[in-house]
Formats: sequence, structure tokens, C-alpha cells
Amino acid sequence: MTTRAADCVFCDIIAERAPATIVAQDDRVLVVMDIRPVTAGHMLVIPREHVRDLAEIDPDTAARMFHTAQRLTRSLSGCGLPHEGTNLFYADGEAAFQEVFHAHLHVIPRFPGDGFRISATGWTDQPSRDQLEANAELIRAALEGDN
Repeated sequence: MTTRAADCVFCDIIAERAPATIVAQDDRVLVVMDIRPVTAGHMLVIPREHVRDLAEIDPDTAARMFHTAQRLTRSLSGCGLPHEGTNLFYADGEAAFQEVFHAHLHVIPRFPGDGFRISATGWTDQPSRDQLEANAELIRAALEGDN
């Protein structure tokens, strides 16, 4: 059973209550063209079940999302749209610039001169090995509690 959320545009698309240009679909995911594309061919891989973020996605569905993105990337290579590479982008949470709070994976065709840039300005100094180890230890401890 697919769960839906009120006032979720992706749930409306999945339920065919909102328009979308569908590229592909199966029992777990729907692929649509992004209505605000970064480049021609920019697509979204959306799980059919309403899940807000990455932590909520069923592992099999997450695997299907990435397998679908892999297939889409292969298809971009021969479809005639400009494509010399692909960015997969997943925004998880408002601080990560997630705008629609239904999990989704962007598949963005890339080519030289396409104008799309990803930049990170927050990094100023390389952390020490000790700081990296301390951060890793915090994460490892949280992983152990997540079994």
C-alpha cells in the first residue's frame, strides 16, 4: 500500500491529481522531468511511498532509486540530449536545500559549459587527523546504536 501525504505535490503527481511528464515508473518509483531543470533532461526519481527524508526510505526502495538513476544515466548517453556526465543530487532536510519534503533524487545531465555549478565555501582549513578521527568515532558510535 502506498502512503500519501496531504499537500504533497509529489503524492499528487503519483496519484495523477497533478500534471507531470513521466519518463519511467515501476512499483516502487516514478521518474518525472523536473519542471525547473538545471539542464535539458533533468529528472527526478521519486519513491511512490511518501517518505520525508533519506532516513525513512525503505532500503529496497533506496536501492531501486539508485538503480533507476543508473539506468537513466545510461539512457542519457544515447538519447541525443547533451550529456557527458551526470550529477546525482539528493537534498535531505531544509538545511540541505530540500524544497519538496517527499524524498527524491535528482538526475542531472552534465556537459562542458552547461553553466551549472556546485560550490562549497564553508571549508577554510583542513581538519587535523585527530579531528577526523574524533568525528569518525562519534559517527561509529551512532552507527552501533542503529543496529
